[in-house]
Amino acid sequence: MYHIESVTLDELECWHFQHGQAQLLVAKQGAQVLSYQVGDEPPIVWLNDKAQFKHGKGIRAGMPVCWPWFGNFARNPDSIQAMRHSDEPAGAHGLVRTREWELLEVDDAGEALHIELGLPHIEGGLPGWPHDVALTLNIRLDTQLHVSLTSHNRSDIAVSISQALHSYFAVSDVRSVHVEGVDGLTYIETLDDWKRVQQAGDLTFGAETDRIYLDVPPELSIVDAHWNRSIRLTSQGSRSAVIWNPWIDKAAALGDMALDGWQRMLCIETANVMDDIITLAPGASHTMGVSISSHKLA
Repeated sequence: MYHIESVTLDELECWHFQHGQAQLLVAKQGAQVLSYQVGDEPPIVWLNDKAQFKHGKGIRAGMPVCWPWFGNFARNPDSIQAMRHSDEPAGAHGLVRTREWELLEVDDAGEALHIELGLPHIEGGLPGWPHDVALTLNIRLDTQLHVSLTSHNRSDIAVSISQALHSYFAVSDVRSVHVEGVDGLTYIETLDDWKRVQQAGDLTFGAETDRIYLDVPPELSIVDAHWNRSIRLTSQGSRSAVIWNPWIDKAAALGDMALDGWQRMLCIETANVMDDIITLAPGASHTMGVSISSHKLA
């Protein structure tokens, strides 16, 4: 059995779902998962107690949907820049995280709860991006949280996109956790002139981190000894991941994060970026997703 309740956070309409021991908070704006927690365990997806819930403003919490481009638009490949038809400045992380989505379906299948949200059709496409691509976000709650984003090209031309599920994960203290699954991978060090570097060993944190990992395996893990758990991320339709923590100075410059908020979060963003962008032929679809689970350490 499940329970659904409509709640309002400042200006934004949200839904609170409970299925068994799992609790999930989702905002209508951006189809954004805001938090995910199981029983009395610490949250898995980080809500951020200083997040701002305003119409038309991206929410720094949970799992923002970045689409049809990720990050700084000018850093995206030419094939994506050619998709945009506007002289206005392009904001970071695309066009859909501040739009109102529709709750299309909630289905209780006993052991799993399925939730589907869709971006309403806009005649002529999104502002400055006139392409007929349908976008749906599917969420499944069972023993894990499964989130997947499907793009379906309904136009008669090929369309290129970059995208990410910009996931914020709750940690006891980022300085004492490490990420497994990245050893030996090539990453782009965005904080050092976008150089390509090879990772040696697990990733630990002692300063601001903003890296794009390439040819990423399906599974990464955040190991948090203080909370005696590992958050396991299993991706599909993605070969790239962005790992980010703002650290002290950048967090202090953010108006929607506590001064010590950087200690309590770590972003690992399931993505299609850089040489992992997606080009959809007419009529084609692509699904990118991540399954998230928490495991006790041995």
